[in-house]
Amino acid sequence: MVMKTHRVARVAEVIREVAAETILFELQDPRIKGVTVTRTEVSADLQHAKVYVSIMGTQKEQDLCMHALKHSAGYVQSKLGSRLKTRFTPVLKFILDEGVKNSIEISRLISEALAQSKPPQSETPSAGPAADQEAEQNDRGA
Repeated sequence: MVMKTHRVARVAEVIREVAAETILFELQDPRIKGVTVTRTEVSADLQHAKVYVSIMGTQKEQDLCMHALKHSAGYVQSKLGSRLKTRFTPVLKFILDEGVKNSIEISRLISEALAQSKPPQSETPSAGPAADQEAEQNDRGA
């Protein structure tokens, strides 16, 4: 039995919405903060889903938040079960998405490289067009 890819994509989008809303508005755990659900991947049989999250904060805060998210996966699944009209509710697995962190680091490295490659600015400001006109007049003997 081959399932249509658009159905898997629709289910993935519903999972992303439900997970994001539940994490943002319903989970009361103080360890869960600064979380953004970036994307979801669903297996073809709709039995398993990976929920990728980006977490702001130090490494320790991220680790605590991931632990709390894994602990609350069952609650998020129950919310998902009431929203999805499928025979099975996918088993959720939260995964830390390093993509956002990596892109920020790459941007920082690029900025740093650009700053180092610029030649040092000369201390004397350029005279500009007014000084050029004055020099021209002096050449004519005005």
